[in-house]
Order: sequence, then C-alpha cells, then structure tokens
Amino acid sequence: MGLETSIATVKPISVGMGQMAIAKRPGTITSVLGSCVGIALFHPRTAIGAFAHVVMPSTAGKQSHPARHADTAVPHLLQALAEQGATTFGMVARIAGGASMFGSGGPLQIGEANIAAVRAALAAVRIPIVGQDLGGVKGRRVTFDLTTGAMTVEAVGEAARTI
Repeated sequence: MGLETSIATVKPISVGMGQMAIAKRPGTITSVLGSCVGIALFHPRTAIGAFAHVVMPSTAGKQSHPARHADTAVPHLLQALAEQGATTFGMVARIAGGASMFGSGGPLQIGEANIAAVRAALAAVRIPIVGQDLGGVKGRRVTFDLTTGAMTVEAVGEAARTI
C-alpha cells in the first residue's frame, strides 16, 4: 500500500488512492483519478520517475501515509527519487486530475483544493510543471511513461492527450 519500486520492468505499475510508486525506463505507472491529483516527477537524465495519487491537500498536522496528501507527497517522492540517484536539479512534473466529481459548488469540491496544494508543494521545491490536465467534471485514466517522461491522459468521450 505504500511505495512500490520497479526497476526496468515492462509490466505497468498501478497506483491507487493515497499510494505512490517509483520506476525506471522502460516502465509505466498507471492510475485512475477523479478529484484526486496525480503527480508524476521525472528526471530525464536518469530516466527515473515517481508518481503519487494525492487524495487530500493537507495532513493538517495528522499522521497519514505520505502520498495521501499534497503537503507530504512531494517531499516523500523527492526522497525516494534521491535514494535511487535522482537529484532535484533537472526534475520536472506533470500533474492531472482535480475534477469536480460532484457538480459545481458545495462542500465536496476537493478537486480545486487538491490542485492548488499540489501546485504550491511543487513551487516550494522549485520543480517546474511541464504538463497538466486539470479540473473539469470527468475522471481520468493516466499512464506515466518512464521512457519519455510523458503522461497520457484519457477521459470518457474525449481523445487521449499526451502532456
């Protein structure tokens, strides 16, 4: 349920809510996102990347799995990548998700808060967001390709997009 590591595998790694994974080329990491935000960090020189499925914006000081919240997911991903030899210098991010799954307005609009928290967490460590597919009212299936660092985003009734 925590960090899954796969080095040089072709079998896709599936990441569920509040989970994260790390992989190297030629691996792929997949996830299905609604109001959650997927963070894909990639270091082009080392061809290593990590993905977190962020459920909530903040831990609010409570103990939780680090990938579950934006404020702890980014530092945890960076630590895991550093342990595999990837530095923050040269790291890029792609993010997707944050849909309004329960209509507009009301107390269940966690998607917008997740987007803002993920952006803030990445800005705090100076990692540029080079691709994003955010908001809307549809969930997404994402595939993070560790060969290129690109993320393919699919939503029902829409053409697949690569960010």
